[in-house]
Amino acid sequence: MSSGFTISFAKQVIIVTGGNRGIGYAYTRAIAKAGGNVAVIYRSSKDAEEVTNKVGKEFGVMAKAYKCDVTDTALVKKTMMQIRDEMGPITGLIANAGVSVPKPAFDLTHEDFKMVYDVNVFGVFNTARAMAKMWMDEGYKKGSIVITASMSSQIINQAAQNEPLMQVFYNSSKAAVSNLTKGMASEWASKGIRVNAISPGYVNTDQTLHMDKKVRDFQAHAVPLRRFAEPHEMTGQALLLLSEHASYMTGGEYFVDG
Repeated sequence: MSSGFTISFAKQVIIVTGGNRGIGYAYTRAIAKAGGNVAVIYRSSKDAEEVTNKVGKEFGVMAKAYKCDVTDTALVKKTMMQIRDEMGPITGLIANAGVSVPKPAFDLTHEDFKMVYDVNVFGVFNTARAMAKMWMDEGYKKGSIVITASMSSQIINQAAQNEPLMQVFYNSSKAAVSNLTKGMASEWASKGIRVNAISPGYVNTDQTLHMDKKVRDFQAHAVPLRRFAEPHEMTGQALLLLSEHASYMTGGEYFVDG
């Protein structure tokens, strides 16, 4: 009898940037639950190693945290080589790290722009390029890169009736990531490397919990399903895109928005 449709990452190593909190943490857990070994890249969280180690023990897989600034090209390359040497060949990457500066447009500065775009756009590009280059050098032609974009690549989130959520740099950075995904996918398709993006809708995360109550209540009622998604509800599409079942899927942006 057939065992049915399954996704297994047994004996595989997958990197998740920002994989120690929020949606990234849900990705880390989902990969580990599917038998995959997970390398979490984080920038500054004090508990990243502890959080990652607990996931490994819970699911009986290797799970290690690596401190790395995704905007540092040399350090990203070095870190990926370290992961490969310590954990084994890497088969997938989720480029999830991202930041936001919620301010009115009149108050935003060039420093705010650089902070958001350095992480959300260049950081995504930097990690994806390093991973793709490693696979090309090794002759690996089944690599999959999944990028966390956002529904904000297409819409302007609302804070209240006729009141936009003020994060124009974040929104535009996610639109840039959406097109970046397509560009990298088109360049690397002939190398056997797939690149796709997932665009979450409203999700309960640490950032959501710290929102102004008025904003949170309005957004909760703006969602057709009348609720925020839980982080784990974003993971199914990511697991599919990382797996062999998605071998003919590249350059896509998939909205998981309820």
